[in-house]
Amino acid sequence: MNNKKQKIIVILGQTSTGKSDFAVEVARHIGGEVISADSRQVYKGMNLGTGKITKKEMKKVPHHLLDVASPKKTFSVSNFKKLADKKIKQILKRGAVPIICGGTGFYIDAVVDGIVLPEVPPNKKLRVILSKKNTDELYLQLKKLDPIRAETIDRKNPVRLIRAIEIAQALGSVPTPSHRQGLWLGVLKIGLALPDEVLKEKIKVRLLARIKKGMIKEIENLHKEGISWKRMEALGLEYKYGALCLQNKITKQEMIEKLVTETWQYAKRQKTWFKRDKNTLWIDPRHLHEKAKAIRKIDQFLKQ
Repeated sequence: MNNKKQKIIVILGQTSTGKSDFAVEVARHIGGEVISADSRQVYKGMNLGTGKITKKEMKKVPHHLLDVASPKKTFSVSNFKKLADKKIKQILKRGAVPIICGGTGFYIDAVVDGIVLPEVPPNKKLRVILSKKNTDELYLQLKKLDPIRAETIDRKNPVRLIRAIEIAQALGSVPTPSHRQGLWLGVLKIGLALPDEVLKEKIKVRLLARIKKGMIKEIENLHKEGISWKRMEALGLEYKYGALCLQNKITKQEMIEKLVTETWQYAKRQKTWFKRDKNTLWIDPRHLHEKAKAIRKIDQFLKQ
């Protein structure tokens, strides 16, 4: 493998900023293949709820790490790293450019920074103790153990909070990018960012469009295929509130309101995570000249 070719492009940003479309645009320009870095788009059958790119939207650009796991089972960051590392090597061997695209910051960091992730098995005794606590209590416990992870976690998701506490107790903290292994020779990160008010509106419009296309039916079908309501809650956001709506625990309007609010909270956590890296080139995807600037930067990076 030619060392000069061992370069990776990363397109990252908050939810609803247009990352997938821009990744396709870049891939067609440079001869790239896209690796999705989204912690829920790895699951089969979870399409509308996760805003997964469609075949038509891919415009014949190869996409990887979509639909690689059953939603019945938990897919970890370790699973993602193993598959992504393998895909990157295959793409480079073909003479193409790997483009990692997504909003799951921990997944991206695990791959591009080469974090070594020890496997932490489930601690059943600890889980029994933690399951008796509410989300506020779990969050405070995590904050004491690992304040960095606490900054970015979904503090309303008990399953994720318990898992994070489990990992933090076993390891001291969740591994961070300081555990760099120097796996790839060059990484260029392009971040897509929109003003808060614009992004808030986009989140709402996008959600309503997905509901109209049949998001609730998708959630209902997953349940019929054996995904429990408890597992739906663990999958978070659309699946959590869609499941509550289907069980008549909340109304459709309440589901929409909860999702808009919590997706915005999630977007703020994404921003916190991504802004830690000062080397990211940030652009506003609404402006063609900013996209053109990013593509020029990519061209220069690949020529180095």
